[in-house]
Amino acid sequence: MNKRDTAVAELEGRIGHVFADRDLLERALTHASVGATSPKTPNNERLEFLGDRVLNLMAAERLMELRPTAKEGELSKLINQLVNYQACAQVGREIGLPEALRLNAGATKIGARDNDRILGDACEALIAALYLEGGLEVARAFFREAWISVFDELDTPRNKDAKTLLQEWAMARGLPVPAYVVVGSTGPSHAPTFTIEVRIPGFDPETAQGGSKREAEKAAADLMLAKREKDA
Repeated sequence: MNKRDTAVAELEGRIGHVFADRDLLERALTHASVGATSPKTPNNERLEFLGDRVLNLMAAERLMELRPTAKEGELSKLINQLVNYQACAQVGREIGLPEALRLNAGATKIGARDNDRILGDACEALIAALYLEGGLEVARAFFREAWISVFDELDTPRNKDAKTLLQEWAMARGLPVPAYVVVGSTGPSHAPTFTIEVRIPGFDPETAQGGSKREAEKAAADLMLAKREKDA
């Protein structure tokens, strides 16, 4: 048994389900980058689409059980904390997805195996695979166990991110809302690196990079805040 076969077996142990349909499991774990060298190889993009819908249903169902008096607005905010690529990536790491993923060598070399977006999509694809093979009960059993840590964080005070803090800093001084401009993008489509510049009139812009536009924007805002604090 090679290293990846061992990782896949360990993954099945953690999720509590051994797949009868091995092709379905392989498809859930196969990133689109593999298609760059093997165009006919099925990848997990369609499964990710289905898994996102199944995940939303299970998260909404569980929230209704746990928060019987919560209003629709509160439930909507909470579900956004449960169903997003960061939460899925967190679960993916906990169950050992990075080691079990099937990527091409180029994607692996640039760190795609630990990319939040890629892990999040693969986690949703895995949910779809569980749903297709075992039905909603099998998918739900995995979700309720795997998302325990995510539910535990629902009531944890959430610190404001750098973008929010920078906007508040600008508004307090009568300045326009910070503008974020994409000034560059490199890497393959499945694992891009974005370069973002944040601009506030009267101040030097700051530039940062990230694996998503949002990550790069936060990093640029953090640099701008650090510079303003230094100058204060």
